[in-house]
Amino acid sequence: MAKEKKQPRPRAETPKGFRDYFGAEVDERKQMLDKIAGVYHRYGFDALESSAVETVEALGKFLPDVDRPNEGVFAWQEADDDKWLALRYDLTAPLARVYAQFRNDLPTPYRRYAMGPVWRNEKPGPGRFRQFYQCDADTVGAASMAADAEICAMLADTLEEVGIPRGDYVIRVNNRKVLNGVLEVMGVAEGETREAVLRTIDKFDKVGEAGVRELLGKGRLDASGAYIDGVGLAEAAAEPVIAFLTSKGADNAATLANLRTAVAESAVGAEGVGELEEIAALLTSQGYGPDRIVIDPSVVRGLGYYTGPVFEAELTFEITDEKGRPRQFGSVAGGGRYDDLVKRFTGQAVPATGISIGVDRLLAALRAKGRVGGATRGPVVVTVMDRDRMADYQAMVAELRAAGIRAEVYLGNPKNFGNQLKYADKRLSPVAVIEGAEEKARGVVQVKDLILGAKIAENATLEEWKERPSQVEVARGDLVAEVARIIGAQDG
Repeated sequence: MAKEKKQPRPRAETPKGFRDYFGAEVDERKQMLDKIAGVYHRYGFDALESSAVETVEALGKFLPDVDRPNEGVFAWQEADDDKWLALRYDLTAPLARVYAQFRNDLPTPYRRYAMGPVWRNEKPGPGRFRQFYQCDADTVGAASMAADAEICAMLADTLEEVGIPRGDYVIRVNNRKVLNGVLEVMGVAEGETREAVLRTIDKFDKVGEAGVRELLGKGRLDASGAYIDGVGLAEAAAEPVIAFLTSKGADNAATLANLRTAVAESAVGAEGVGELEEIAALLTSQGYGPDRIVIDPSVVRGLGYYTGPVFEAELTFEITDEKGRPRQFGSVAGGGRYDDLVKRFTGQAVPATGISIGVDRLLAALRAKGRVGGATRGPVVVTVMDRDRMADYQAMVAELRAAGIRAEVYLGNPKNFGNQLKYADKRLSPVAVIEGAEEKARGVVQVKDLILGAKIAENATLEEWKERPSQVEVARGDLVAEVARIIGAQDG
């Protein structure tokens, strides 16, 4: 009889494009999201937690083609009805579905915020993962520019709340209607040429004015030396786009005047400029000046998706890249008005506007500013000197927890006491509690300040060590008070 082939053990590895998050990282993200939620709640937005799985049809832009039904998303086909389902790729498409499904039960306008993971079936790269967190806030059912101005104001408050000081960020606002007016002036109709022009405009922040001119014309050599074909417009025909992209003036009034010139006689363009003017006035009335929120036509990301105002939050402080070169941190949030998304479900246009914060990007910015990323305190560790007295040790941690102090009993093998202290160090514990038989008989406990002990061990002389003992003996009844005192001193 043939010997059964032994199955190989599975490899313990994270799937490509995904990563694991451990204690401190999870805590930092939760604390930041709690602060963001506090601002959103203060503005009157309600929380929404929608399903992580949607029908592929509901996801919109990733509708399957015949050969690749899961292109861009993680999708699968149900066996009983052949319907395609997929993990959500953002939080906006689920909102459109939720509003269309429950619109008779929801207030109008409907103001909601949502936070959670999304999934993209895309090629991963450095810092680019297939699962990541988003944090959105949207108003559905309000056509007023006051809704857009409110989103911008709320985003400014949010950045400051989480630890980005004023002066280290700017929220830039543009409008798709202004660009539509520019394209109208150029005589570029709907079709491949217009799409090519939009794709070129979207590269403005990478290639600059000269690069856009070349790409709108004959083409250009990229950094690798490859030649990229241009749109083929005559130089004069491309001029309105350049005027639009470079129309930022010394202040909002000058920018708006330049935009009015760029859109010339276009009605839709003039409407877009008017909307920007209204947003600027509303923000000024609330005390949000151009040092925080500014009209800026160079914001071109997402112009193919949004139907009106477009927002982008950019962090302006410098960081050092992997090659040691200084550069600005860049964008951490984006959004705008998307009046056509719900229409896919209802057949009727429903105005909507919102913002999405890149959670991982914002966390990276806070680490760069030193606002998060410090040592995270672990729990107080109650050591085990006698296996038979586990109830006594559990009583200690119960008292500490009741006082709001994070604590645990060592649950490993207590035979080697040194290993217990090594465990406490690895957990970044602030305090270790020791009660052997002798301490138990006298009604005392030993309380060891692990932070102070580490400092003393590093550089103290023998005399200093004697003067600053890191371990004290206190009455058993004073355990909680002494631990609280030590932790308070560590914080101070």
